[in-house]
Amino acid sequence: MKDNEIIGRQKERALFDDICATEKPALVAVYGRRRVGKTFLVREHFKGNFDFYFTGSYQMPRQGQLSLFNQELRRCSGIEFPLAKDWITAFNQLRQYLESVGKERIVLFFDELPWMETPKSGFMQAFSYFWNTWASARQGLKLFVCGSATTWMLDKLIGDKGGLYGRVTHTVYLAPFTLGETEAYLKTNGIRWNRYQMLEAYMIMGGVPFYLELLKPKLTFDQNMDNLFFAPQAPLRMEYDFLFRSLFNDAQLYRQVVETLAKRASGMSRRQIKDALGLGDGGMLTVVLENLVRCDFLRKFTAFGKTERDAMYQLTDLFCLFHLRFVANNNGQDHHFWSNMRENPSRMTWRGYAFEQVCLQHIPQIKEAIGIKAVLSNVCSWSCPTFIDNDGNEWKGTQIDLLIDRRDEVINVCEMKFANDTYIIDKDYEVLLRRRLTTFRHLTRTRKALHLTMITTYGISQNSHSGDVQAEVTMDDLFDR
Repeated sequence: MKDNEIIGRQKERALFDDICATEKPALVAVYGRRRVGKTFLVREHFKGNFDFYFTGSYQMPRQGQLSLFNQELRRCSGIEFPLAKDWITAFNQLRQYLESVGKERIVLFFDELPWMETPKSGFMQAFSYFWNTWASARQGLKLFVCGSATTWMLDKLIGDKGGLYGRVTHTVYLAPFTLGETEAYLKTNGIRWNRYQMLEAYMIMGGVPFYLELLKPKLTFDQNMDNLFFAPQAPLRMEYDFLFRSLFNDAQLYRQVVETLAKRASGMSRRQIKDALGLGDGGMLTVVLENLVRCDFLRKFTAFGKTERDAMYQLTDLFCLFHLRFVANNNGQDHHFWSNMRENPSRMTWRGYAFEQVCLQHIPQIKEAIGIKAVLSNVCSWSCPTFIDNDGNEWKGTQIDLLIDRRDEVINVCEMKFANDTYIIDKDYEVLLRRRLTTFRHLTRTRKALHLTMITTYGISQNSHSGDVQAEVTMDDLFDR
């Protein structure tokens, strides 16, 4: 990517500009998953012009962190400060330097803040003291902090109940790219693929900029996947393991939840997850689920007609889904595994499920495509098991993964299908769709109009079985920014 070119992130950058336009001191916490571009965004937005910039080092002891802090302080200030023995002294030295800076606006950037708090380091106490006693009263001072360790950022900083309670003035969660932003990013990096190939890359990597940056323009899509996941020393083969260690304190429990949900495509309730993991009734699982939802690993949803108490959780992180399906148990012997899987049924099945998750992550684009962007609506799912009605008739079980329940007395019943050409609705599928709609109306007793909506890659083929479809969304619609 070209130097200093930021793709997307307009809302975040506008917020940064608004923060810096006032004289009020600001403590801005930027968090999000590993590799999503937090550091790049802050650094490039300010073009590296910080009055002090320090990055924590992973698992480095306190004295090593202090030594690096001292080096950066000397570099920024030009003052030969002695090496501090503790963080209180280090922050006092930083204050001395900043008091000598004759500027109306001072911008500080602490990157990977969670890594600075090593065991018994006293870092957070010193950081809190620095902010509360001086920085928070210094007009024009803007302190930006980043961290990938989500639980730390949420518990120790943003949600701190101690010295920093309520002190964070702005929180910025940086989400992965959308499909439209991914397309812009890939084009900037010289990738000249069509949208079908970009969509499939997204279904593997999500919109994580660092992963996308590893793609090589001179390789085909399949060759790139082989190179990144299955070749000797593949750069993303071990990424899954470090991803959880870097994001969450109790990485093992987070992994267990994710890997349990990976086995149930339709999702699970909190109780089902608890029982599957053999956990007690403590609140730790609730915290884990909330953090995974906040980081876009899981989708929390309620079925049509259900309450929050009946919430379900579904694994939606595309990178994790791909890793657990194809990489985790791969023996590494076939260095061209993905190329050789082109027509394998398991790859076709994965495509269908991954495409559904992409659609669920692009609800605004779907609503825009069917012309209901301004209509208040609720997004949910619905399912039912096989049952016998009061008249002794047997109704087969069915499932609808996406319902858009609108305030204007319409429900869009969405079917999501990934195909390498226009999708053909045959007689059997037409019968299934009609039965699905009939079952839904019978059990829910809804009086709203049901609009069958097809979301596909290239649209549907118009034939004698497609007449019930009232709205279409294509892959191109999902790329809208």
